[in-house]
Amino acid sequence: MKKKILVAVDGSYCSLNEIHYLSKLFGEHEDISIHLITIVSGSLPPSSEWLNEEDKMNMLSPEARNKINLAKKHLREETAFLTHHGLKEEQVTSAMQLSRTGVANDLIHEMHKGIYDALVIARRGLGKLQELVLGSVTTTILEKCFNVPIWIIDGEIDSRRFLVPVDGSWRTLKAVDHLGFMLANVPDIEIALFHSLSWLTPKKILGLDKFCDIWGRQWCDEHLSGPDAIFRGPEQLLRENGFDMTRVSRVEVSRGPVAALDIIHELGEKKYGTIVMGRRGPDEPKGIFGGVSGQVLRTVNGIAVWLVN
Repeated sequence: MKKKILVAVDGSYCSLNEIHYLSKLFGEHEDISIHLITIVSGSLPPSSEWLNEEDKMNMLSPEARNKINLAKKHLREETAFLTHHGLKEEQVTSAMQLSRTGVANDLIHEMHKGIYDALVIARRGLGKLQELVLGSVTTTILEKCFNVPIWIIDGEIDSRRFLVPVDGSWRTLKAVDHLGFMLANVPDIEIALFHSLSWLTPKKILGLDKFCDIWGRQWCDEHLSGPDAIFRGPEQLLRENGFDMTRVSRVEVSRGPVAALDIIHELGEKKYGTIVMGRRGPDEPKGIFGGVSGQVLRTVNGIAVWLVN
């Protein structure tokens, strides 16, 4: 099954980091479809939908027309970068649209409309279009979007090493499931399944009902039992997606009082390129120090963060 990725770009150096990351990960991999989208401000009068493209452009202010022309130029350059680094032309599409309800809301609308497997955004940065301020856009999307995985790219990332915290919850297992699906048959991926034994982190008790709703009773009975169930379930999901299990390792540590500190310390020690994390829904309680994914996202830099609900 071909995976569909929506990528928010604006021509800034941060957007180039997104394109670089995707080209390093999926260059020459045919089982992927990438749609680049740029959203710029500029309003049209009501009932202008029936107008052709030239008439719409003529109704915009000179400033808005300049932004649109610049956006189209950046999209051509970003598309060319991806195709130059191994993706085929038919794998990369692009679109520019005027903002209707704000950049973040427009991205969420497009994400739901297109049935994408992930949304890719840069962590921060002000682009040449002076519109897509990805710091605030990212925050708004994280606050509103909980049904599509979000990949947040910070910096130029070359490493193909992935850190995946696991704690026995169904959310972390969903994060592994997403990783396995998106990177199935992608070569040279290294994965570390990381479990923190921090003394202030509540220990998860496996209640199988939610797991069974997603993966089925038979699968859960077979792979979520035993003293090492925290690792066995994630390993099985990766195995089923064809991963070379010699490149999948277990890491179990207890350095700090909370899991987030252990994760941050691990990221600082090793040369990981990406961390893949499950995160709680908007109404679920978080620990006294806030959610682990939020703490990690606020602290780390120079890494890609995948957040999966």
